[in-house]
Amino acid sequence: MDHESLAAIREAATDYFTRSGSIRRCRTLIEEPADAGRDAASWAEIVALGWPGMLAPESAGGLAFDLSGAAEILRAAGEHVAPEPLLAIAGLGALLLRQLDSAPARALLEELVAGTSLPALAWQESAGDLSDVPLECGVELGPQGALLEGEKLMVLPGASATGWLVSARGDDDTVLLWVPRGTAGVTETLTRLVDGEHAATLRFDRVALPSGAVLAQGEAARNALRHALAGGLILQAAELAGTGQAMLQQTLAYLRTRVQFGKPIGTFQALQHRAVDMFIHLEVARATLTEVLALADDPSVSIERLEAEASRVNARCTAAALQASRSAVQLHGAIGYTQECDLSLFYKRTLRLSAWLGNVTTHQRRYAALAETGARSNESVEWSGDFPRTADWSAMTEPDFRRMVRAFLQQRYPSHLRYLSHRARWSEMREWYLTLSAQGWVAPAWPQAHGGMGLPADKMIAWIEELEQHGVARAPDQGIVMIGPLLIQHGTPEQQQRFLPRILAGDHVWCQGYSEPNAGSDLAGLRTEALQARDAEGDHFVVNGQKIWTTLAQDANHIFMLVRTDKDAKKQEGISFLLCDLRTPGITIRPIHTLAGEPEFCEVFFDNVRVPADNLVGKLHGGWTIAKALLGFERIFLGSPKQSQYALGQLARLAHAKRLFTDSVFTQRYTALRLDVADLAATYTDFANIVKAGKPLPPSVSLLKIWASETYHRIGALLVEASEEQGAIAGDQAIDGQTFNTLSPLIGSTSAMIYGGTNEIQRNILARQVLEL
Repeated sequence: MDHESLAAIREAATDYFTRSGSIRRCRTLIEEPADAGRDAASWAEIVALGWPGMLAPESAGGLAFDLSGAAEILRAAGEHVAPEPLLAIAGLGALLLRQLDSAPARALLEELVAGTSLPALAWQESAGDLSDVPLECGVELGPQGALLEGEKLMVLPGASATGWLVSARGDDDTVLLWVPRGTAGVTETLTRLVDGEHAATLRFDRVALPSGAVLAQGEAARNALRHALAGGLILQAAELAGTGQAMLQQTLAYLRTRVQFGKPIGTFQALQHRAVDMFIHLEVARATLTEVLALADDPSVSIERLEAEASRVNARCTAAALQASRSAVQLHGAIGYTQECDLSLFYKRTLRLSAWLGNVTTHQRRYAALAETGARSNESVEWSGDFPRTADWSAMTEPDFRRMVRAFLQQRYPSHLRYLSHRARWSEMREWYLTLSAQGWVAPAWPQAHGGMGLPADKMIAWIEELEQHGVARAPDQGIVMIGPLLIQHGTPEQQQRFLPRILAGDHVWCQGYSEPNAGSDLAGLRTEALQARDAEGDHFVVNGQKIWTTLAQDANHIFMLVRTDKDAKKQEGISFLLCDLRTPGITIRPIHTLAGEPEFCEVFFDNVRVPADNLVGKLHGGWTIAKALLGFERIFLGSPKQSQYALGQLARLAHAKRLFTDSVFTQRYTALRLDVADLAATYTDFANIVKAGKPLPPSVSLLKIWASETYHRIGALLVEASEEQGAIAGDQAIDGQTFNTLSPLIGSTSAMIYGGTNEIQRNILARQVLEL
């Protein structure tokens, strides 16, 4: 479904829930006993909109939406705590029935669409069990009909369902049955839930059903149930995402208007950072939902993959909504703890949704069981094709692209450089860099017109994952990931022709000159000065000053830097952006050793250094605009899943070496981190698509750097913990015949939360420029 159609669906849903007073009706549901007449009236309005049949085919009178379209309605329902059982009936019920081809199932689906029947799915037999195979609830099939015996739990909606779609165990396989309300032998016990909804526990005591009650059996029944549950989990994730977003918006409004100590509480940094963390979790959830919906709408995706991804997105959106609910109550203070505050309705709905159909831990376990666990084997991959310099990468399937990259790495990447325990130096990586350059693959994100691969966002993620899983070290690459993209967007044609080919060829190795001793996160406070001058050799700048924390400057031969060209202007208005050859007289470089003992950073001193005027990028005194563009590139680069993928690969290797995947506690923690990395990749894709479209990156790109570096840190911490006593060993060590440096990712992640603007500064940016606090 295209973007315009989805926007129209969302607008219509938002309009209805606002117009119908959904929040008020939800409050009534909690504060007053259920009124069947009121429920019927609200459902009649839903029927008039056609929403019971949003997922039903047109042949049944439905709207034939895909999951993306239905998710827009569920997301809007979450934002307004809609009391109607949309997820249970229009979601689970319709998803099941649309998979079935029997006459009774088709007739029941038509009744669901028309609003004359509300069939509730009854499948769960024990709390926390997500199995689609019934174990205790059994059915005996005969020529005259069926006898049903057993029990089902947590059937929603409890009070308003007109009957139940029941899964049962037959002689050989699963059977799906329709049991109308009022059938003899059915005992229904209603339990009131936290948000005013009722769940039913159903007991079937040798319930006699006619042969027409059998909707499907065998493989058809199991397949339908699996698709319904997977789709239902994704739609539930959409509703949770909407609920979390509504709580964030209510909290922001409160922070902007609630005054204490003479000013809005939203000006307090501690509260701003709590709100930013709500925003980050919800944005990662939104990106994950977008990615999984696109996958779910692809008919070629296997049911096994769909089930794994459904658990992944449900775990992410549930965790984000729960985090938002807890923070929202805290940030509202005492009023947030009262029932009269509308926030209480969203809090209770989140609690109900996060418990029904499996909680976060359950879905993390399920994902681990369904998806491949741990590091990939080192077996050679079969690839009979060429390694093309250029191609229509969008036309290549992702599995083929991955096989091609994997085969290339196995054939060309030096084995002694796999899983390096330190930041690679140019002397180590030069030959590999030149190998990629000769292949035309050294700049995967650059447009092909400038010598890059021009990879679309999905292939870029695949590229990153394959390199990290193979243990490819990061070469000194600031020319590729920072100054190159900047010159493509902001450089003159002459600058592009002069510098870009030399970056690709490895002739120019670049470093970044931004930070100064008293101008780190406060970048506008820089004092390195560049004065304009002219002599017989032409116009130039004379640069004096000092840069610090300049990564691998000792390996570089060029530096891009911010300099002050007007001391009398406002801090941000007197800055220019210069390119400089580090071999120019007057430059001194002094390495600084990190916590790990590596000379990764440097001080760079400039003493009357002559820089040609042609090396000015952008306008004179216009460097702040260029700097912000470069910071956007830097934040999307620092927000890449590369570091976390690399560290996760190390953790998986260690886990296999120490047989840790037999430990359920470790596996749970590893899976949570694996999902953090997968959802980081989804969020990264969103921003990568903005870059591909040639649009400026929004300030919200700061969330990438925060999520990426803190995920990296959590992985590094678990790696050290999992190493036990060996976690204190400095340098490389051998475990089960493999080489590890267990401290390297933890120490590296510590700096990752500092460089590129500390995570606290990034949170300040998000609070002020995105959340407007």
